[in-house]
Order: sequence, then C-alpha cells, then structure tokens
Amino acid sequence: MKDLRAKSSTTPGVPGELLTSHLLNTLQAVQAIRVRIGDIPGMPAEFWTWAALAALLHDAGKLPDGFQRMIGNIVRQKPTAWGERHEVLSLGFVHLLLAELPTEQRNWVAAAVAGHHRPFTSGLDGRSKLPLFAQYGDDGPEDFADKFTPADAERLTDLMEWLHATGHRYLLPFPEIAPRTGVRQLTDAAHQQFQHVINRWEWPLPPGDDSGTTAVLLLGAVTMADHLSSAHAPLDTRHPLDETYPARLAERLATQGHALRPQQRQAADTLDNLLLRSWTGSGKTEAVLLWARSQILDLVARTKGNPRVFYLLPYLASINAMTGRLAEDLNSPDGIGVAHSRAASYHLAQSLADGCAGEDTDPVNAAAKAHSRAEATKNFRELLRIGTPYQLLRGALAGPVHSSILADSTNSIFILDELHTYDARRLGMILAIMSFWHRLGGRIAVLSATMPTALAELVTRALDGRTTLVEPPPESHSPVRHRLHIRQAHLTDGPSLDEIRQRLADGQSVLVVANNIRDAITLYQALGPFCVELHGENSAHLLHSRYRRMDRTAIETAIQERFASGKPRRPGLLVGTQALEVSLDLDLDACHTSAADLEALVQRFGRTNRLGTLAPAPVVVHQPAYTTRRGGGDDLWADGVYEAEPTQHGWEILTRHDGQTINEQVITGWLDEIYASPWGHRWAQKVEHHRTQFKKSFLKFSQPFDDRSDLADAFDAQFDGTEAVLAEDHDAYKASLEQAGNKSTARLYADQYLIPMPAWCMGLGSYDHQLKVRIIDGDYDPILGLQGVHRDPQQKYEPGEIL
Repeated sequence: MKDLRAKSSTTPGVPGELLTSHLLNTLQAVQAIRVRIGDIPGMPAEFWTWAALAALLHDAGKLPDGFQRMIGNIVRQKPTAWGERHEVLSLGFVHLLLAELPTEQRNWVAAAVAGHHRPFTSGLDGRSKLPLFAQYGDDGPEDFADKFTPADAERLTDLMEWLHATGHRYLLPFPEIAPRTGVRQLTDAAHQQFQHVINRWEWPLPPGDDSGTTAVLLLGAVTMADHLSSAHAPLDTRHPLDETYPARLAERLATQGHALRPQQRQAADTLDNLLLRSWTGSGKTEAVLLWARSQILDLVARTKGNPRVFYLLPYLASINAMTGRLAEDLNSPDGIGVAHSRAASYHLAQSLADGCAGEDTDPVNAAAKAHSRAEATKNFRELLRIGTPYQLLRGALAGPVHSSILADSTNSIFILDELHTYDARRLGMILAIMSFWHRLGGRIAVLSATMPTALAELVTRALDGRTTLVEPPPESHSPVRHRLHIRQAHLTDGPSLDEIRQRLADGQSVLVVANNIRDAITLYQALGPFCVELHGENSAHLLHSRYRRMDRTAIETAIQERFASGKPRRPGLLVGTQALEVSLDLDLDACHTSAADLEALVQRFGRTNRLGTLAPAPVVVHQPAYTTRRGGGDDLWADGVYEAEPTQHGWEILTRHDGQTINEQVITGWLDEIYASPWGHRWAQKVEHHRTQFKKSFLKFSQPFDDRSDLADAFDAQFDGTEAVLAEDHDAYKASLEQAGNKSTARLYADQYLIPMPAWCMGLGSYDHQLKVRIIDGDYDPILGLQGVHRDPQQKYEPGEIL
C-alpha cells in the first residue's frame, strides 16, 4: 500500500503524493471546512458525516494497475492512458465499508464520491469526456471486472484495513471489523452501488424536492476539501474583521474629534439584512463593517462556524482600491482575498510595488508569488474577500468545478456596494443568488448614497421581507457640495470646450466625463495641449477602459498623484468615461459631463468637491446625442451608451433645478420620481423576470449532477468581455510567457500586454491557439489607448460604441 500514489509527481525524480496521505488530508480538510461553515440551515443532520465519509473514500478507486501506470507509478513501464474513472471504482469501497449504514445515507455518500470529477448526465465532446452514466450505464458486473483490473489483492487488503482504521480513528460509522474482500468482490460492489446512483439521479427530481440543493452543497464540500488537500493550503482561522475593530474605530474617530454617527450605531445594532442609505463621506464603509462584525458574532453563536465576509463591487479598480483600504483599516495586509478574474494581476502589481531587497524585486519571482496568492484565494483561504458578484454567481453552474463556491457561501455575510450599476438582467441574477444566500444562513447588506425606493423594495422582496433600512436621522443634513448647471450644447461642441478652457485658465482642476471612448479621446486631444501649456507636463490626463494593463496602471498612478482626495489642490484636466465614476478616490474643483442615467451622474459629481472643503462646486451637465447602437435595433441611446428614456427623464428633472445647489438627499427623491414612471415600472418587471428565470434555470438543481458546461460561456458573456493582445506586442507577449518555467506564473507576468475588449469583439482578429490569446491589429497609443481595430468594415471595433 505504501507504493500507491494519488497523482503523478510535479518534480522529476520525486514520487507523487501517497494515496493514503491524500485521502487523510482530504478528510482533515473536510473537518476544517465544517469548522468554518458550521451547521447549514435546511441540511440533514448527517450532512457533515456524509462529507467526511466521501472525502476519505473519494479516491480509493486509484488502486488498479491501470491508474498507477497512468501516473508513472509502475516501475519500468511507460505511463499510458488508462481510460477509466477511478471514482466509479471508489463506489466499491463505499458499498463495502458502509454496509451497515442505512441505504439512503450510503447513497448520499456514493453520489458525492462518484460526482467529484465528472457529471452524471448530458454530454461533453469526446469519449474521454463522457458523463459517467453514458460511459458506464450499460455495463454489467463482468464489464466492471474487466475495466478495473488488474489490481493487486494484497494492496487492496492493506488499503481496506487502513481506511477502516482511519475511519474509526475519526469516529466515522464504519463496521467493527474491516471487510475482507477480493478484487472481484470490489468491482461487483462498485457495480451494485453505481446502479443505485443511476436509479437516484438519472432523471430530474420532482417539483418541490429540495434534495438537489443538498446534493450540490455536499458535492461542494467534498470538492473544496479535495482542492485544499491537493494544494496543501490551510484555511485562515483568524478573522481580519475581529473583535477589536469597533474599539479601534471609535479611538480613531476620537483622535479626529469625531464620534460614531447615529446611522453607524444603528447599523452595528442591526441583526438582520441591512439597507444602508447615507450620503458620500458619512462613513458608510465603517457603518457596514460594524454591521458585519455584529453578524459574525451572531452567526458564530447560531452555526458554530466562522463566517466569511464578501465585499462585492462591480469594477476592478474599485475592488483593488477597497482591498487596499481595508488592509490598512483592519491592519491585515495578508488576510484579505481578492476574488475577481484579475486577482492574480492585482497581486502581481502589489508584489512589484512592494518589492525591496530580495527575490520579489525580480518580476518573474514576483509573478510566482502573485500566482500563489491568487491560487490560495481560489482555494477559499481568506475569511474576508473583496470581489464581484459574478464570481459568486458562477457557483450556480454547480457541478464538480463550481459547487464548492456555493458551499463556501453558506452562512456567509455579503456586502453589496454600487448595486445600481447593474442592468436589469444582471441585477435580477444577483437578487436571485441573494435569495439563495439568505435561505442558507447568509446575511446581506446593500449600501448606497442614493438608493431609490424601487431598488430597496426589490431587495426586500428577494430577502422575504427581512430587511432593515438604516439612514441618517431626519435632523441630519448631507453637505451641499455641488451647484447644478445645464447646458444644451453637447460636451464636445465649441461653446463647451471654451467654458472648460476658461476654468483651466482660472487655475481650476476640471473633471470631464464623456459617455463613450471616442468622445473622451476627442475632448482630450482638444483640451489637453491647452492645459499642458498653462500648467505644465502631467497636468492633463485621459482614462478609459481600453488600455494595456501596464499603461492603465501608470495612468492611474499619475492621476492619483495629481488629483487624489486630501492632496493639495493643483490645477489640471482629467478626461475619461465611466471608468472614472468609481475607480479612484479623486477630488477636483469642477465637473463637466455628458448627460447619462442619474445614478451615473451622481457618481461623477462625487469626484468634485468630494471632501466638501469648497463652496458648492459647479457640476455642468451637457445634452447628449441620441443615436442607435450595434445590435440595439431602432432604440436610441445617449451617446450610444445609456438608455434614452431614463436619461431623458433625468434630464427633465435636472433642467428644473438648473442653477440650484443639490445634495444626495434631494437626488434620492429625483430617483424615486424616475423609477415611479412607466419606464421604472417596466424596469422593475424586467428585473423580477430575470430573477425568476435565473432561479428557475440555475438554482432549482433538479438535476444536481448534470453537466452545465454548455452554459458557462453564455454565462460568462453576461459579466465579462474578452481580452486581446496587439499584433505589435505579440513577440513581447510570447517572450514574457517564456520567462518563467511555471506556465500559470508566466502567463500572469505577460498579462500586462492584455487590452480589455467587449464580448462581441471575440470575432475580431485571430486567435493564437498556442498562446491562448486573441491577436488584433489596432490603432493604439499609450496615452490615447485603443482607438480602433482593423478588419472588414462589417466587423470593426470603434471606441464610441462601448464604455
């Protein structure tokens, strides 16, 4: 038995991990996961026992010579493909070692063991990728005996005795005496148990049967343990948001001459789902962290677990900014995970920025460190993670790959910021998963400076009416930071440019926000040289979403250096798109913006006089151009980006208040007026429709072991675009990939050449299958970004079409 290996070695000359070591590590990982998650509402009392049994037995079927040869563990025999599934033979161990367990409970363990790599039903291309029922469903006992032999009988006896002894040591419900069996008895037992699995899961569950959720969460616990065992990565047990946070916050405020605000105290006292509506600069982040700390204490008492906290935001840059802020506020630079698709790139940037003496100053070594950190986060290490709802929504794809995401989200705490930025479809999906989290012990907080009543009602409905609205008391008044001005001229028209030039000549810092990249580039080219002539190099900047990562990082650093909140005011120009709304903590003297939906405008206004140190600062809103856009039919969009009807409704409200001072409390009333309109009613119906559809299609789990891989690409397209490399960067990208020996690490280092693109651009350029990246021939400048992609006239990216 000491010669049985669980996997091939990653180091030449060093044997792979022992099978017994892997099984024991996986069992111990399940125990650690149970300590973390605790008792899950609605799950059977035996849930964690089943998970432990499945963890111990999941890879026992790696006994046969065919598997051992495949991983290079047969002396003087060349590794060759086996073609069989070890998890199917593992069912023989389940059947024999759990013979005294009630049949229904044994079948639960068997389902988790059989399903931890492959789906049961549907089909993937290629025989090697067949689902289990298609591959083995017509086999009889003789077929199993042929496929899973030869296998060493002595090794089988030793393995069975080790499993039995280990199970008893960990108080698992094994028989008093280890079963004595031969190889043929094992394959017969595997066949018999496999038939039970088929009978239980071949067809969809009847309506109202919630056992699909149990199946998905059980599979998730086992696959999470398997991943942790393989990675040899321990789970964090000390929460960054610990018991000292409330006192430390109070002390910090006291040194600044402040005390907790009423809404912060009320949030801390709330033991339920939270709706937090409070103006910019009123301490929303501190309030929601106090709320989260209270939920942690309550959930620990209720579940005996260690709740995870997920802080969810829509944009990459705002995620990275929040990560840095919380790392400082909680004094936990290594205890906060970054759970978005660019997590590894974030850690690479951190490694390079923080590198002093030592190996981390080498970009290749830094990339290795970053990859390791990102992989640790993917393996659920941290207790506090910052990311996008997309990452957690992807758990709804379930199956061996994604079920662990759902399991880890049970009994967790979720903070959703900037929920208004999602369109009706994505918002409906998020509300559906919020309802799922709530049902499985989760607590949810939604926070906003200007949360419309319609959105609050949708969230409350999704959470079964269990929300508490917290906002500043009526006698509190949000600061008046802005004075509104309306201009009929488009932002790019001559009179608009003249007005902005005059502000620059007067020594102001001016924020100019266009609705699309084409307009932003036009404005920068028209105004940038004038600003530089007046105020010197580095006084004018452009930012949008179509830059190589290396260039965007340099631009954001320069912007922060010139315009960050709290820094001495300096004149200058900042031109951009929606990328500026939430990505950076900035404070400028004046804002000129094209009209968009009101929530977007509020975010733009918030980058002007952010700290309220000036008299009400001018925020100037310009009439947009209404045009159709690619794939949008005859519908009109403001500058080709924002839906026309809510933009026009907001414009009508703004024009009624031209010349007046405004604050967020007033704007909340304006939003309620828009959402009470016929458009608002249609919007709410769309959101509810998409919530219902997502719940029905993804969260019912009537076939929990079905293959959903065909849905993955369509699902990803709802949240992510694609990325590409310029043809001129192809050789440099390839060279970067070849710098490090580890493929994942090398790819991470090379990612600095990637440019984000909208999803529909996947048809542009050519796909390099060797490098696994799309190559485009585009007009690119490090200052202006990507201005166009060359191809045929019918398929050409132009920057005006997308943010």
